[in-house]
Amino acid sequence: MSDQIRNKRLRLLIARLNKERKKQAKQIDILCNDLIAAQKDFIKSFKVIGFAADFYEGIAGLTDLNELLAIAANFIKDQIPDANVAFFLLANNNFELHIFESDQPINPEDRRIENFFTAELVDNIAKANRICNIDDMLAMGLAGNPCYLEKVAAVALPLNHLGRSLGLVLVYRSSQKPLACDEIKCIAQIAPGLSRSIFSCRALINSA
Repeated sequence: MSDQIRNKRLRLLIARLNKERKKQAKQIDILCNDLIAAQKDFIKSFKVIGFAADFYEGIAGLTDLNELLAIAANFIKDQIPDANVAFFLLANNNFELHIFESDQPINPEDRRIENFFTAELVDNIAKANRICNIDDMLAMGLAGNPCYLEKVAAVALPLNHLGRSLGLVLVYRSSQKPLACDEIKCIAQIAPGLSRSIFSCRALINSA
Protein backbone atom coordinates (compact mmCIF):
# COMPACT_ATOMS: atom_id res chain seq x y z
CA MET A 1 0.00 0.00 0.00
CA SER A 2 1.41 3.34 -1.01
CA ASP A 3 2.01 6.14 1.47
CA GLN A 4 -0.55 8.27 -0.40
CA ILE A 5 -3.34 5.72 0.07
CA ARG A 6 -2.30 5.15 3.69
CA ASN A 7 -2.36 8.88 4.45
CA LYS A 8 -5.75 9.25 2.76
CA ARG A 9 -7.23 6.48 4.89
CA LEU A 10 -5.67 7.99 8.02
CA ARG A 11 -7.19 11.38 7.25
CA LEU A 12 -10.61 9.80 6.72
CA LEU A 13 -10.27 7.92 9.99
CA ILE A 14 -9.30 11.09 11.89
CA ALA A 15 -12.19 13.00 10.28
CA ARG A 16 -14.61 10.23 11.28
CA LEU A 17 -13.28 10.23 14.85
CA ASN A 18 -13.57 14.02 15.08
CA LYS A 19 -17.15 13.88 13.81
CA GLU A 20 -18.02 11.16 16.32
CA ARG A 21 -16.35 13.11 19.15
CA LYS A 22 -18.35 16.24 18.28
CA LYS A 23 -21.54 14.18 18.20
CA GLN A 24 -20.76 12.71 21.63
CA ALA A 25 -19.90 16.15 23.01
CA LYS A 26 -23.24 17.49 21.78
CA GLN A 27 -25.08 14.57 23.38
CA ILE A 28 -23.22 15.17 26.65
CA ASP A 29 -24.15 18.87 26.55
CA ILE A 30 -27.81 17.97 26.01
CA LEU A 31 -27.68 15.46 28.88
CA CYS A 32 -26.02 17.98 31.20
CA ASN A 33 -28.55 20.65 30.30
CA ASP A 34 -31.39 18.20 30.96
CA LEU A 35 -29.87 17.31 34.34
CA ILE A 36 -29.47 20.97 35.26
CA ALA A 37 -33.05 21.72 34.20
CA ALA A 38 -34.33 18.73 36.17
CA GLN A 39 -32.38 19.88 39.23
CA LYS A 40 -33.83 23.40 38.93
CA ASP A 41 -37.34 21.98 38.61
CA PHE A 42 -36.73 19.81 41.67
CA ILE A 43 -35.52 22.80 43.70
CA LYS A 44 -38.56 24.83 42.62
CA SER A 45 -40.90 21.97 43.53
CA PHE A 46 -39.16 21.58 46.87
CA LYS A 47 -39.61 25.30 47.58
CA VAL A 48 -43.32 25.06 46.78
CA ILE A 49 -43.71 22.05 49.09
CA GLY A 50 -41.71 23.81 51.81
CA PHE A 51 -43.85 26.93 51.51
CA ALA A 52 -47.04 24.87 51.79
CA ALA A 53 -45.71 22.99 54.82
CA ASP A 54 -44.78 26.25 56.59
CA PHE A 55 -48.18 27.73 55.72
CA TYR A 56 -50.17 24.79 57.08
CA GLU A 57 -48.08 24.83 60.25
CA GLY A 58 -48.75 28.57 60.60
CA ILE A 59 -52.54 28.28 60.36
CA ALA A 60 -52.95 25.03 62.31
CA GLY A 61 -55.57 25.35 65.02
CA LEU A 62 -56.75 28.85 64.09
CA THR A 63 -60.44 29.47 64.68
CA ASP A 64 -60.66 33.23 64.19
CA LEU A 65 -61.39 34.11 60.56
CA ASN A 66 -59.72 37.54 60.60
CA GLU A 67 -56.57 36.11 62.17
CA LEU A 68 -56.54 33.29 59.62
CA LEU A 69 -56.80 35.68 56.67
CA ALA A 70 -54.17 38.03 58.11
CA ILE A 71 -51.67 35.20 58.56
CA ALA A 72 -52.46 33.80 55.10
CA ALA A 73 -51.92 37.24 53.57
CA ASN A 74 -48.56 37.60 55.32
CA PHE A 75 -47.42 34.23 53.98
CA ILE A 76 -48.45 35.22 50.46
CA LYS A 77 -46.76 38.63 50.69
CA ASP A 78 -43.56 37.01 51.99
CA GLN A 79 -43.61 34.74 48.95
CA ILE A 80 -44.58 37.47 46.47
CA PRO A 81 -42.74 40.73 47.29
CA ASP A 82 -44.70 43.99 46.94
CA ALA A 83 -47.95 42.08 46.52
CA ASN A 84 -51.39 43.23 47.60
CA VAL A 85 -53.73 40.51 48.79
CA ALA A 86 -57.53 40.65 48.98
CA PHE A 87 -59.98 37.95 50.03
CA PHE A 88 -63.51 38.04 48.64
CA LEU A 89 -65.74 35.72 50.66
CA LEU A 90 -69.24 35.05 49.35
CA ALA A 91 -72.05 35.77 51.81
CA ASN A 92 -75.80 36.22 51.30
CA ASN A 93 -75.67 36.99 47.57
CA ASN A 94 -72.87 39.49 48.23
CA PHE A 95 -69.32 39.28 49.50
CA GLU A 96 -67.08 40.26 52.40
CA LEU A 97 -63.84 42.00 51.41
CA HIS A 98 -60.64 41.62 53.43
CA ILE A 99 -57.71 43.70 52.12
CA PHE A 100 -54.03 43.35 53.00
CA GLU A 101 -51.74 45.84 51.25
CA SER A 102 -48.04 45.67 50.49
CA ASP A 103 -45.59 48.00 52.19
CA GLN A 104 -45.14 49.88 48.93
CA PRO A 105 -46.88 53.29 48.69
CA ILE A 106 -50.05 53.32 46.60
CA ASN A 107 -50.98 56.26 44.40
CA PRO A 108 -54.18 57.67 45.94
CA GLU A 109 -55.33 58.75 42.49
CA ASP A 110 -55.54 55.12 41.35
CA ARG A 111 -58.86 53.44 41.89
CA ARG A 112 -58.07 50.12 43.51
CA ILE A 113 -58.84 46.98 41.53
CA GLU A 114 -60.93 45.63 44.42
CA ASN A 115 -63.44 48.43 43.74
CA PHE A 116 -64.17 46.96 40.30
CA PHE A 117 -65.40 43.65 41.72
CA THR A 118 -69.09 42.84 41.94
CA ALA A 119 -70.86 39.96 43.67
CA GLU A 120 -71.55 38.44 40.26
CA LEU A 121 -67.88 38.63 39.26
CA VAL A 122 -66.75 37.10 42.54
CA ASP A 123 -69.27 34.29 42.10
CA ASN A 124 -68.14 33.69 38.49
CA ILE A 125 -64.48 33.45 39.47
CA ALA A 126 -65.21 31.30 42.50
CA LYS A 127 -67.07 28.82 40.30
CA ALA A 128 -64.45 28.86 37.54
CA ASN A 129 -62.36 26.18 39.28
CA ARG A 130 -59.16 27.58 37.74
CA ILE A 131 -56.68 30.40 38.22
CA CYS A 132 -57.88 33.55 36.46
CA ASN A 133 -55.71 36.34 35.07
CA ILE A 134 -56.80 39.87 34.15
CA ASP A 135 -58.07 38.79 30.72
CA ASP A 136 -60.14 36.00 32.30
CA MET A 137 -61.59 38.44 34.82
CA LEU A 138 -62.47 40.93 32.09
CA ALA A 139 -64.29 38.16 30.22
CA MET A 140 -66.21 37.33 33.40
CA GLY A 141 -67.40 40.89 33.96
CA LEU A 142 -64.55 42.92 35.45
CA ALA A 143 -65.26 46.49 34.40
CA GLY A 144 -62.59 48.99 35.37
CA ASN A 145 -60.49 51.83 34.10
CA PRO A 146 -58.37 50.31 31.28
CA CYS A 147 -55.52 52.74 32.00
CA TYR A 148 -55.38 51.48 35.58
CA LEU A 149 -55.79 47.79 34.73
CA GLU A 150 -52.84 48.04 32.33
CA LYS A 151 -50.68 48.94 35.33
CA VAL A 152 -51.67 45.85 37.28
CA ALA A 153 -50.49 42.24 37.18
CA ALA A 154 -53.12 40.15 38.95
CA VAL A 155 -54.42 36.62 39.46
CA ALA A 156 -57.53 35.38 41.23
CA LEU A 157 -57.65 31.91 42.75
CA PRO A 158 -61.03 30.34 43.59
CA LEU A 159 -61.59 29.13 47.14
CA ASN A 160 -63.78 26.00 47.22
CA HIS A 161 -64.44 23.30 49.80
CA LEU A 162 -66.63 20.20 49.56
CA GLY A 163 -68.10 21.44 46.30
CA ARG A 164 -69.07 24.81 47.79
CA SER A 165 -67.78 28.12 46.39
CA LEU A 166 -66.43 30.21 49.25
CA GLY A 167 -64.98 33.11 47.27
CA LEU A 168 -61.52 33.91 45.99
CA VAL A 169 -58.13 35.32 46.84
CA LEU A 170 -56.85 38.12 44.63
CA VAL A 171 -53.10 38.76 44.42
CA TYR A 172 -51.77 41.71 42.47
CA ARG A 173 -48.92 44.18 42.09
CA SER A 174 -47.47 46.53 39.50
CA SER A 175 -47.38 45.17 35.95
CA GLN A 176 -43.71 46.15 35.92
CA LYS A 177 -43.24 43.10 38.16
CA PRO A 178 -45.45 40.44 36.55
CA LEU A 179 -46.41 37.51 38.72
CA ALA A 180 -44.12 34.56 38.02
CA CYS A 181 -45.42 31.04 37.48
CA ASP A 182 -43.52 29.81 40.54
CA GLU A 183 -45.17 32.46 42.71
CA ILE A 184 -48.62 31.54 41.44
CA LYS A 185 -47.91 27.82 41.98
CA CYS A 186 -47.15 28.49 45.63
CA ILE A 187 -50.51 30.20 46.15
CA ALA A 188 -52.34 27.46 44.25
CA GLN A 189 -50.66 24.88 46.49
CA ILE A 190 -52.16 26.36 49.66
CA ALA A 191 -55.61 27.21 48.26
CA PRO A 192 -57.27 23.87 49.24
CA GLY A 193 -56.02 24.02 52.83
CA LEU A 194 -56.89 27.71 53.13
CA SER A 195 -60.38 27.00 51.81
CA ARG A 196 -60.86 24.23 54.37
CA SER A 197 -59.76 26.51 57.20
CA ILE A 198 -62.03 29.35 56.03
CA PHE A 199 -64.94 26.93 55.89
CA SER A 200 -64.23 25.72 59.43
CA CYS A 201 -63.92 29.26 60.83
CA ARG A 202 -67.19 30.35 59.27
CA ALA A 203 -68.91 27.20 60.50
CA LEU A 204 -67.85 28.07 64.04
CA ILE A 205 -69.14 31.63 63.60
CA ASN A 206 -72.50 30.37 62.33
CA SER A 207 -72.83 27.86 65.16
CA ALA A 208 -72.07 30.43 67.88
